[in-house]
Amino acid sequence: MTTGVSRVPLVFAGLFLWLVLFALGVYALLTHPPRLAPPPPAPPPPRGALYAHDGTPLAVTLQSGRSYPLGQSASQLLGFGERSSGRGLEGLERDLNAALAEGRSFSLTLDPWIQAMAEQALWQGLERSRGSFATALVLDREGRLLAVANGPAFDPLAPRKDPEKDLSWRNHAFLVPLEPGSTMKALTAAMLLEEGAASLTTRVEAPMHRVVDGWTIRDVVPHPPVLSLAEVLKYSSNVGISLLAEALPKDVFFRYMERLHLTDPELLPGIRVAAPLVKPPREWSQAAYANHTFGQGFLITPLHLAAAFGALVDGVYRPPVLFAGSQRQGQRVFSEATAKAVRQALMEGLAPRAHLPGYRLAGKTGTAQVVVNGRYSREVFTAWFAGFVPGDNPLYTVVVAVHHPKGEVHGSQVAAPIFREIASHLLAYRGIPPYAEGR
Repeated sequence: MTTGVSRVPLVFAGLFLWLVLFALGVYALLTHPPRLAPPPPAPPPPRGALYAHDGTPLAVTLQSGRSYPLGQSASQLLGFGERSSGRGLEGLERDLNAALAEGRSFSLTLDPWIQAMAEQALWQGLERSRGSFATALVLDREGRLLAVANGPAFDPLAPRKDPEKDLSWRNHAFLVPLEPGSTMKALTAAMLLEEGAASLTTRVEAPMHRVVDGWTIRDVVPHPPVLSLAEVLKYSSNVGISLLAEALPKDVFFRYMERLHLTDPELLPGIRVAAPLVKPPREWSQAAYANHTFGQGFLITPLHLAAAFGALVDGVYRPPVLFAGSQRQGQRVFSEATAKAVRQALMEGLAPRAHLPGYRLAGKTGTAQVVVNGRYSREVFTAWFAGFVPGDNPLYTVVVAVHHPKGEVHGSQVAAPIFREIASHLLAYRGIPPYAEGR
């Protein structure tokens, strides 16, 4: 019992010591609060996605990195980025990089079915022609881009080749200015009709060649010596259209080019589109103006041509639209009567290889010589076709361009069959039956 009593002071001493140490600890915390490490920065949001108009994912970020669910489809338009950082290097990945990096997503106007149909027809046609590259665009009546096809096909996730030698990565539709060739004759004809300078029945003496300011203008397709304007389009007469266009002052011609945005350096605001190369009319010689009337001497992208051709649907130019829900103000350039008359001529003069039995299609071929080393080449051409599906009441405007085809080089031989194939897919997609014979 004596031992138990002797332990009491020790217990109290221990308790007192604990209280003193606890008080000192509290005091230290109050007078010298600990320096907490700053919280780690929040991880960046996942890179924004790109979707087709129906919600189909086109470009998304997964744990494994950036993914393109449709593979090669629309790959040149979508573009690609750095493997490590994801920073956009080409296409929409580049143009929208800042917004995508912040996690913003975008819905495009593309229809993945129409995109795939256009690509299938284009890739097959490019292989047949052995061309260097090709592009095809499909726009609806409101100017919405439903397909932006390019060839050769490109896999955005495959090992990348030398970009100077392998151009499959490039969105030719937006980035490559080309001479539009004889597709321009349809627009020149519309200008003549709109200004009252000619009608489709206006006749002109059109020899197979003429000399202007020492420059020889030649026709390729044999034709009668006197042609109506409708026949000028049918036979694609350079001589005929340049003679008829002399009724238009060159300043008037250029104003129509401006209203059709063929001189517009910002056709899709915020999206990289190559600027047209068009000199002002004060610098045009008489020969240069003559050449302009049939699509030589200036450069525009296939996108510029497609949007301009869309004005022949009902006379209203509608700027191209790439983002779903966007609205851009249109402008009347031609009357509905002018647009209808030109389309009627394009239906009647349709190239044989563009014909689709049971359907009324309309369009204009083009074969543009390409300048190589400062001179028009006799070997390098761009084959064009620009037209409407259907021709009498268009639902779609379609433009096809094949650069440097081998063997057959003319638009009527190379681009027209691609247009016909795309048209057949579009008509089937919309469930439009062929017209009955005799209608």
